Amino acid sequence: MTLDFTFEPKITKSYLLSKYSEETYMEYYLGLKVAKGLFCSPLRKDNTPTCSFYKNKSGELIFKDFNGSFYGNFVNVVMEKFHVNYHQALKIIAEDFGLSNKHVDREIQPIKQSTTVFKDEGPANIRVEVKDFTKAELQWWGSYGITPDILKKYNVYSCKNVFLNGELFKTEYKDNFMFGYYGGKKDKLELWRIYFPKQSTYRFLTNWLARKIQGYKQLPKTGKLCVITKSMKDVMCLYSLGINAIAPNSENLFVSDSVLEDLKSRFKYIVIFYDNDLPGLQNMQKIKNKHKDINCFYIPRHYEVKDISDFHKKYGRDKTLEFIKESILKLKQYEVERT
Repeated sequence: MTLDFTFEPKITKSYLLSKYSEETYMEYYLGLKVAKGLFCSPLRKDNTPTCSFYKNKSGELIFKDFNGSFYGNFVNVVMEKFHVNYHQALKIIAEDFGLSNKHVDREIQPIKQSTTVFKDEGPANIRVEVKDFTKAELQWWGSYGITPDILKKYNVYSCKNVFLNGELFKTEYKDNFMFGYYGGKKDKLELWRIYFPKQSTYRFLTNWLARKIQGYKQLPKTGKLCVITKSMKDVMCLYSLGINAIAPNSENLFVSDSVLEDLKSRFKYIVIFYDNDLPGLQNMQKIKNKHKDINCFYIPRHYEVKDISDFHKKYGRDKTLEFIKESILKLKQYEVERT
């Protein structure tokens, strides 16, 4: 019997990049050339060019879907494309490129190194032509308890035209609301998160940084309760009820440990309140597993709504407050029993 002492290299991102360029991996798995400009996403059904490549602060090549559904490096692309975890993605890449000594039950075709060298011109430029809110738009926000003063406090605007990298991306038309969440400026670039509430899928266009927290600047210095929810609309709805709230830029993200420690030093209770759909419940469980001192609650399914703003719209202000107070009382009772 012959023993195989062939060394199997530890498959890491650094190891993969020592063999092929980021552009090579990106082009292989996305099926398109890495270049400047906008294009349709190859990772989902998409008819509107809202994707591009850019380099992050570390000089890493990033594929970004400005609808807010995805961003990441070539490993993240493989994770998204094949619905696998990080280590599984590394293994797939190594096997596809013949970089693994393990036996693969298929013929490995040689892959040429890409000649593309991507040079970034900076993040996407989103420019907005704002207008006054219409009566219909204010009625729409009002159904969630959100007043013009609250919209102003959270820097929410009504959009007439939205431009992406100098080109007209979308323009208003009857009942097609477009709202812009203004996030200030970074290196002279305006940061926007554009919300298209009437679209059934991909309702956001954004150049916000991934870790930006919605509503964080509007928090008071101290308070009894801070709710971490999943959207700016929920943040504003909760504020209308006298409840402090923030929301990560995406439900798949959570606040950093440093931000969480800051919140704990300022508020007696930190509560997570995500949607009661499967992604919301799964994300709450992940957060709870890591931060065992944080409580979670959600709206029971029999109410037939998934978030607090829809609860307010369906049941009104008084019943919404009653539901939240009952939920908080249960959490306080839990705290007493646990201690």
